[in-house]
Amino acid sequence: MKKIQWGIISTAKIGIEHVIPALQKGQYSEVAAIASRSLQQAGEAAARLGIKKAYGSYSELLDDPSIDAVYNPLPNTMHAEWTVKAMEAGKHVLCEKPLAMTVTEAEEMIRVRDRCGVKAGEAFMVKSNPQWIGTRERVRKGEIGRLRLIQGMFSYHNPDPSNIRNIRELGGGGVLDIGCYPVTMSRYIFEDEPLRVIALLEFDPEMGTDRLGSVIMEFPSGQAQFAVSTQLVPYQRMHLFGTEGHLEVHIPFNAPGDRPCTVAHDGGSILLDEIRIESYPVADQYQLMGDAFSIAILEDTEVPVPLEDALANTRVLSAIFASAAKGEWIEVV
Repeated sequence: MKKIQWGIISTAKIGIEHVIPALQKGQYSEVAAIASRSLQQAGEAAARLGIKKAYGSYSELLDDPSIDAVYNPLPNTMHAEWTVKAMEAGKHVLCEKPLAMTVTEAEEMIRVRDRCGVKAGEAFMVKSNPQWIGTRERVRKGEIGRLRLIQGMFSYHNPDPSNIRNIRELGGGGVLDIGCYPVTMSRYIFEDEPLRVIALLEFDPEMGTDRLGSVIMEFPSGQAQFAVSTQLVPYQRMHLFGTEGHLEVHIPFNAPGDRPCTVAHDGGSILLDEIRIESYPVADQYQLMGDAFSIAILEDTEVPVPLEDALANTRVLSAIFASAAKGEWIEVV
């Protein structure tokens, strides 16, 4: 069986701890090389993970003709630059979320992808998880009646100013790091795009990053509301409210790979003993994402989260920041 030969640019934690091990377990993928701006750091990561090749620059990896696809987990402000360079080197690219810092960057990435004839997508692993695929199907079938409202919460506590998530110049802050999840999943479940948004953001006085935020998105058929924070107790939930029922996704984003995911369903009752719990099989959502992307390359089909979808998400994120700055509703365009 042919396997896609993957190269990893950067030794970022998300890659080392989650994506690389997942690709190594995949049926259709093999991690062949890793690059860092430090050859020593790349070599240490390669030895730890059993990767054959290590490079001391990203460009060296892109020049390797044996590499079919690149995973890009660089800081947010470097996503567009190195995804474009990888595509221009003839590599397929899976880029970490958020794809781009601006709508203009995302649009340019689409133009480069089309010109170079490669596959490219955004690494929203949640869309490959059976709990979300199953939950959308339940909404489609009318299990909760007509979907009218989505509510979400995603938070963690990290006040470390040296952490990349708290460095404004590298694209840190709550909305870009974790707010992108309730945005993309609200779009995924409504199967539509929001018309306008309004947001309230609180910024850390020292780091300058958004540390607490509340957002409302108006969709053609309902509303989505969510809050995110980088300085609160770790928590995450997504609630889907319909005219005849309610679904609660218990671990919507950082789904564990060692136990089933659960989604609660009530048909209008507020009594806890009348709530039904649906379990979804144990799954590594990163492995599922990696295999799906590799299959798309091998079979020349659509990638799990194409750049067009990432562009739509970028439009919403940009509108959120514009709304917070102006203190008013902003149309998503």
